[in-house]
Amino acid sequence: MATITAAMVKDLRESTGAGMMDCKAALTENDGNMEAAQDWLRKKGLSKAAKKSGRVAAEGLIGALTKGTKGVVVEVNSETDFVARNGQFQGLVKMIAQVAFDVGADVEKIKAAKVGDVTIETAINDAIATIGENMTLRRAAQLEVSQGVVSHYVHGAVVDGAGKMGVIVALESPGKADELATLGRQIAMHVAATNPLALDPSGLDPAVVKREKDVLADKYRQQGKPENVIEKIVESGLKTYYKEVCLLEQAFIHDTGKSVAQAVKEVEGKVGGPVKIAGFVRYALGEGIEKQESDFAAEVAAASGKK
Repeated sequence: MATITAAMVKDLRESTGAGMMDCKAALTENDGNMEAAQDWLRKKGLSKAAKKSGRVAAEGLIGALTKGTKGVVVEVNSETDFVARNGQFQGLVKMIAQVAFDVGADVEKIKAAKVGDVTIETAINDAIATIGENMTLRRAAQLEVSQGVVSHYVHGAVVDGAGKMGVIVALESPGKADELATLGRQIAMHVAATNPLALDPSGLDPAVVKREKDVLADKYRQQGKPENVIEKIVESGLKTYYKEVCLLEQAFIHDTGKSVAQAVKEVEGKVGGPVKIAGFVRYALGEGIEKQESDFAAEVAAASGKK
């Protein structure tokens, strides 16, 4: 039996683009023979998957799963929206969410985790080979509380627990779990609608706050306001800004006459104890991915040799 070295796995991965665990398995199965291992990967459809790995995957599904005091949200991308309606892909996303729930939010750990006899990375590559599109597990997040609940909301759901946007919200409380779950879902819907940047002002990136202050100050300097007046106006403007971007200070979408903080406080009697929003995560499909735009007419003209 040949010794499979890290360098051999690296070389096979570079030549085929297949996953690390798959490359190791291919070399093990073929006693370290590189060509045989390449053929093994091709027969499994894993090398074929590598050919698609350079294509932009900005569609797909967000999967969310919560149980009791823990919850996860994952983003699994594909190239086209059509794949999001594929039953195999939907099942893959839900399986990945379950694995993330079990092993945590580290993407590499999720990909290396096994479901039955195969790793998640292998399952993704199998789906690429079968469906014919590039797919990636882009990111994952987890929230957990010592007591209370983690609730979720999926917007644009195509199947239970998976859609175009997913939000998880953690509520720390000794109160009634069912009442907390209802409140948590309402807050998750609020987060989906308003996209807050932080829970409260202390959670905002200082660079973002500074930029907002600079914009406000420059605006009033151009109007000829004196510096002492500008300072007061900027502080007032920041308070307005915080109401727009901080979850606790936003107007609650289910009752706009109250802030989220006020709404949570009012529910404490019904819940049977103090309630603290311990955290939230909002994933919108494809955010931050630069999508490739194509000009179909230009492509046809280029293919026929015309300008």
